[in-house]
Amino acid sequence: MESCDAALPYTLIGLVLRQPSPPHRGAASCPSRFLRDYASRATNTLLWICLISVTSLLCRRLARLVRLWVQGSRIPGPPSNPFLGRSKLIPGCGSLGSLTGYLAELHEKYGPIVRLWLSPTQLLVSVKDTMLIKEVLIKAEDKLPLTGRAFHLAFGRSSLFVSSFEKVQKRRESLAEYMNGRISVRANIIPSEIVECVMGRVDTIMAKGTLDCGLVSQQLAFYILGSTLFGDAFLDWPKASIYEKLLITISKDGCFWASYTIPPFWSREYWKYKHMCKRLKHLTEDIIQHCVEKYDLLSKIGHSSYKDNKDIEDEARFNDSILLDNMPSGVLLQEEMAEYLTSKEELCGNILGLMFHGCLATSSLISSILTRLALHPELQQKLYAEIIAVQEKTCKLDSDDVQKMNLLMATVYESARLLPAGPLLQRCSLEHDIYLCSGVNVPAGAIMVVPLQLVQMDSYIWGKDAGRFNPLRFLSEATDHIGTHKKYEDFEKTAFLSEPKRKAAFLPFGYGTRACIGEKFATLGISTLIASLLQNYEIKLQPGSENDPKPIMSDCLLQQLLSSPEVVFTKRSKRKTWKSKGSS
Repeated sequence: MESCDAALPYTLIGLVLRQPSPPHRGAASCPSRFLRDYASRATNTLLWICLISVTSLLCRRLARLVRLWVQGSRIPGPPSNPFLGRSKLIPGCGSLGSLTGYLAELHEKYGPIVRLWLSPTQLLVSVKDTMLIKEVLIKAEDKLPLTGRAFHLAFGRSSLFVSSFEKVQKRRESLAEYMNGRISVRANIIPSEIVECVMGRVDTIMAKGTLDCGLVSQQLAFYILGSTLFGDAFLDWPKASIYEKLLITISKDGCFWASYTIPPFWSREYWKYKHMCKRLKHLTEDIIQHCVEKYDLLSKIGHSSYKDNKDIEDEARFNDSILLDNMPSGVLLQEEMAEYLTSKEELCGNILGLMFHGCLATSSLISSILTRLALHPELQQKLYAEIIAVQEKTCKLDSDDVQKMNLLMATVYESARLLPAGPLLQRCSLEHDIYLCSGVNVPAGAIMVVPLQLVQMDSYIWGKDAGRFNPLRFLSEATDHIGTHKKYEDFEKTAFLSEPKRKAAFLPFGYGTRACIGEKFATLGISTLIASLLQNYEIKLQPGSENDPKPIMSDCLLQQLLSSPEVVFTKRSKRKTWKSKGSS
């Protein structure tokens, strides 16, 4: 009699096709033994497949890591082991007291491009030469993955702010075209209303005592971005103050919670942070609904009141239109963006991203300008005279009028040069190596940075007074006197504004494919806002406040680079004010 083991089929098909055999001892246990054997073999097969897959994945990652080590070692830099910790790699942090200071010492020793190991898997490549900077910023199109994780955790899914440039290219181009097309309109109607709204808050704070320059700059930036995105409805939105506090708080803590590879579900603080993020999204949906309802109401009123006069109707609609006015129909930017706007989560993420990035950069620049004006009263008087001179020739303030204020524009550029939004301009290439004309090959995944403080305060590029505040360097005659600190009394002789983009070292808004799409909006919008402020107020330092605030650089992404002095806004005597286009 053949044994049960010998007759046991090895496949399920074999069991089905097996011919019946006469019963024998132990036959009853054959099916159960077969099923156990079949399950064991299937389990072993799955385990082998998993083992081979994981091994293959680890081998690929190891090969990529070894390749990173080999190619990274060919870039000039300090003799260090990738396995050393960052604290051992940066012993003294240089004279500037941060990573920027250490990079300054490395560039001094190794040349315009240096590498630094932050960890076994993180290679940092710093570039200081202006020609190499342009090449790097053009070829390196991606953002760091950590930045994307922090953004997604704080604000949710977004189709505008992701690491891969390929995924956001069309949307960035559409948004840039749309914003630049609206600049002339927004410059006409926003600043006076923002000044009136925020200065009401300023007067309230001044009545209680002192006024922090950073606080008023943050509120100005917040209302500039809010009114641009949501229209005039944002200025009277009752929840704006809560929205501002939540946005700033969430932004500051985003990088910390995103640094966890596994979300810390056990932490009570983490769940508090998630709750704040959820509340911020609900407030975003609330203001969207609020401004859409107001726009619909104004449109109906305008249609019924001016249906016999198309020009007046169009003017009414134009003045009350907002960046999100066409949101329900999905025609915000271009037709290719209609699909992603149908997702409420992506819409909130995109809006919060614009608010966050815009407020961070705009607030920093406004604070720098106000501080410089308080520290240089003679410049403030020249700016006021320039504003009044332009005002006497026009009854309305538009972007063309602002661009005629050369000293004002130069002041904005110089403030941006001395106080960039962050210490390092960061880029990377996630998929491809970067081959530079100098012969250096930067491997994919390496963090490429431009130390902005070093480049924008380089005496070889900007002259001997590179570390001093001198707006006249951006005026035509001043370009022939680089290195000399000219007096503002000579301003009349320097009537032409020198285009800052001609200088490769002027990088406060970035460069290349990932440059800030709101650069033109920021410079013209902030210039218009400062003109409105100076027309109505004189800015002075609070008695006893610090007279020479110094930049405070750190390695944190979110930071205040300039200590914020206490200032006083003194109202000027009444003069005629600008009128918006179309007003009588």
